[in-house]
Amino acid sequence: MDKLDIKKITERALGAYEGFLEKISLRSEDVNRWTILILVVIGTLSLYLYLASVRPPDNFPINELVTVSDGKPLSEISGELEEISVVRSALALRVAVTLMGHEHDVRSGDYLFKEPRGLFSIARAISIGAFGLEPMRIRIPEGATTKEMAVIFGGRLLRFNSEEFLEAARPLEGYLFPDTYFFLPNATEDLVIRTMRQNFDTQIASIQDKIAASGRPLEDVVIMASLLEREARKMEDRQKIAGVLWNRLNIGMLLQVDAAFLYTLGKGTYQLTTKDLLSDSPYNTYRYMGLPPGPIGSPSMDSLLAAATPIEHKYLYYLADRKGVTYYSKTYEEHLRNKRKYID
Repeated sequence: MDKLDIKKITERALGAYEGFLEKISLRSEDVNRWTILILVVIGTLSLYLYLASVRPPDNFPINELVTVSDGKPLSEISGELEEISVVRSALALRVAVTLMGHEHDVRSGDYLFKEPRGLFSIARAISIGAFGLEPMRIRIPEGATTKEMAVIFGGRLLRFNSEEFLEAARPLEGYLFPDTYFFLPNATEDLVIRTMRQNFDTQIASIQDKIAASGRPLEDVVIMASLLEREARKMEDRQKIAGVLWNRLNIGMLLQVDAAFLYTLGKGTYQLTTKDLLSDSPYNTYRYMGLPPGPIGSPSMDSLLAAATPIEHKYLYYLADRKGVTYYSKTYEEHLRNKRKYID
């Protein structure tokens, strides 16, 4: 074979190789185009699915009770959750829960979400029963009335009905013990009343022997204690004032307790007028003899104990100055002197 043939063969081989490379390059360009197109389609679909199904709804119910009904199929539960904007798609929720293997055992009950949650987070929560309910610390101050309790609980508990609470609690005025309580956010007014009354019964049991020794019925002790709660802060003063008031009752004298007007008129001692003192209310101890018809609030244990164990003395009058210091007297003349000296 001469040099010319070798040259021709080499040129043809090189030409064929260049053609092959050119075809590969074209095919690679086509593959890259299809790859990019597929990725764009997948990304678009993923974005659409996220926006339409996965991300939380714009009006997601934050810090509101969400109820998953008991005994309903997943299809109905998913529809209900979509209606109240917990999820964007009922179908997507059903698919997610099914994939998690909980299609037939979704946990019913009340759920509380403190921030917006996505589809898979919601699916997991109702699948395993992550209710998000934590006990709330609620303090009921000593001397609180049922009206004040209704405001306190109504502002914290999400299923608490203030009107129904007042209707059921009014007959129990004074018998719902003031204390610090821990309730779940979905506690109802019935549960609150039962808990507070049970606490009262427990506290009373600890001083039942002293109440029995006083010879006075529990009802009278509770009413007296509710007055003492408003009239003084120190235990000794409460026991002394209890002695004054029981002395008055024993001799048929009007109690004339200003604290009762806080319950009926919302006024304290230094706000009362002559017209107020003449008001026609059974709680007006300036007009009607004996104890008020019921407690004027929920007394503390100190006040209950003071009512049952008064300090014995012969005082019939008392008054407190603006600093809370209490002065006692046996006669009306002495009482007037104390009033001029410490009040006027």
